[in-house]
Amino acid sequence: MNWITNYVRPKIQALVNKREVPDDLWAKCNSCGQMIFHRELEESLRVCPHCGHHMRLSGDKRIELLLDEGSATPVEIPDIQPDPLKFRDRKRYSERLKEAQGKSRHHEAISVVHGTVEGHAVVLACFNFDFMGGSMGLAVGEGLLTAARLAVLQEAALLVVPSSGGARMQEGILSLMQMPRSVVAVEMVKDAGLPYIVLLTDPTTGGVSASFAMLGDIAIAEPGAIIGFAGQRVIQETIRETLPPGFQRSEYLLEHGMVDMVVHRADLRATLARVLGLLRQPRRDEKNVVSLPAEEAEKETASAAPPAPLEDGDGTADG
Repeated sequence: MNWITNYVRPKIQALVNKREVPDDLWAKCNSCGQMIFHRELEESLRVCPHCGHHMRLSGDKRIELLLDEGSATPVEIPDIQPDPLKFRDRKRYSERLKEAQGKSRHHEAISVVHGTVEGHAVVLACFNFDFMGGSMGLAVGEGLLTAARLAVLQEAALLVVPSSGGARMQEGILSLMQMPRSVVAVEMVKDAGLPYIVLLTDPTTGGVSASFAMLGDIAIAEPGAIIGFAGQRVIQETIRETLPPGFQRSEYLLEHGMVDMVVHRADLRATLARVLGLLRQPRRDEKNVVSLPAEEAEKETASAAPPAPLEDGDGTADG
């Protein structure tokens, strides 16, 4: 009896009442295939510790990574008509929007906040790839315009972090119209003399890369990010040639002058702060420049004065 109670019963109970293990304890790297414990992955900012592959970040995590702690303030984006074309494929577009909102916990594919990067005022427009692939529709165009107007109003830099597959097919031509609207938003910031910085993440493709994403004063990219317009298979079938290794990756674009720098995720905030510090330095002709000491001012005035006219032999000025 004791053998049954002490040995058999616990074995049966262990088989029947198995402890449920959460599915998200381990993650598999898409590049090297190694399994990574979830805590280790979060501590490394979702960068594979084995091969350095940069996994995708949600919009909230991206904002937390780039802005100073406690400085992020959400900006409300004006409401737009959610289903302007009454589009339907296998499902109604309105149903797809509700599913995306529930899955991603975001209202749209873009989030706009304002805050600081190591003390430098910025307006950040960050894409949410988990919302319908970060596709660009009316709401995204409205978000970019809102971010640009706020940057001009606050005299802050505009930082955009695209992560998108391109235009949103369910909005048709209205989605494509967001390309020129986004360019107008960028020009507003540039006309005001404010920095416009783009952080290119994986992926940045389609109409996003063909508009505002490639117009930054400084273009920064994460390692290994796919950046381009059409996919590699489409390009190869069109030109009937084999593309070079690493084509459309951020390192390839850096070598060919399409981006200015490729920065590891852990160094992004410090790099952005350094770039903002250089771009926002006051010019010599601005009113708030500290005046030079009297002696240095006299030297600069003397060096800037036009040379005295040459004299002829009789002492009269030439010409």
